[in-house]
Amino acid sequence: MVDRNSPVTEEELHAYVDGELPADRVEAVTAWLAANADQAALVGAWRSQADSIRARYAATAHEPLPERLKIEQMLKRDRANGRSWVAFASAAAIAAFMIGGGAGWFARGAIAAAPTDFETFTAEALDAYQLYVVEVRHPVEVPGSERVHMTQWLSKRLGADLRVPDLQAMNLKLVGGRLLPGSTGAAAFYMYEGPSGERFTIYCAKAETPQTALRFKGGDNSSAFYWVDDKVAYVVSGPSNRDQLENVTKSVYEQIDKSGAKKS
Repeated sequence: MVDRNSPVTEEELHAYVDGELPADRVEAVTAWLAANADQAALVGAWRSQADSIRARYAATAHEPLPERLKIEQMLKRDRANGRSWVAFASAAAIAAFMIGGGAGWFARGAIAAAPTDFETFTAEALDAYQLYVVEVRHPVEVPGSERVHMTQWLSKRLGADLRVPDLQAMNLKLVGGRLLPGSTGAAAFYMYEGPSGERFTIYCAKAETPQTALRFKGGDNSSAFYWVDDKVAYVVSGPSNRDQLENVTKSVYEQIDKSGAKKS
C-alpha cells in the first residue's frame, strides 16, 4: 500500500483534477503541487481544458437528435435499401456513441495525453534492463568500485551533474554503470544487485519536459517507475514486484531530489 508520503503519480494528478482522489491523499498531493510550480501549472492547464470542453459540449448533449439519425428514419432507409437489421444496429450504436459519449471520451484522451517521453524512455530503459540484467561477467563497463570516476564520466557525457544513489541501506550493492545511446542522446545506466541476485537499474537521459510526476509501467517479467527532474529523465527498472520496486524508487527519488543536480 502506498503511504501518505509516497511520490505523487500522474494517475493521482488526473484523479485530483477529476475530484476522484482518495481523501487520504488529497492533502499530500495539494502540498506536493504547492512545492512543484511546473506540475501545479500543468494541473491548472488540465482543469482549464476540462472546463473548456465541458462548456463547449454541455449544450450539445441536450440538443435534439437530428432527423436523419432518429431510429424510425434509419429503419425506413434500412428497409428501402434492403439492409439487414444487424447493419442498422451497428450504425445506430456508432451514431449513439458519437453523439452521446464520443465527444467526452475524446476530450478525456486529449487531457490525459500530455506530451511526455514516458513511453520512449521507459521502453529504452526496460530494453537495457532486460539485456544487461542477465549478464554475469560483463553487466557494466565501469565497476562500482570506481564510483567517482563513473559519476564524472557519465555526467560529462550527458551534460548534467548526475548523482549515483547509495542503496546500501536497502541491501543493494552498486555493480557499476555504463554509457548507452538513447533517443535524446547519451544515456547513463547504473546497476544494483541484492543478496539474492535480484537486480535493479537506473536509466538517466536528457528530456525536453522540465519535470513530471512519478509514473509506473508494469510487465510480466519487469516493471519501471519514470519521472523527470530538471530536464533529466530517470527510469528505475526491476522485477515485476511493484511494492519492492516502489521502495527502491522512493529511495532513488528522494536522493536525487535532495542532490540539487542541475543541467549544465
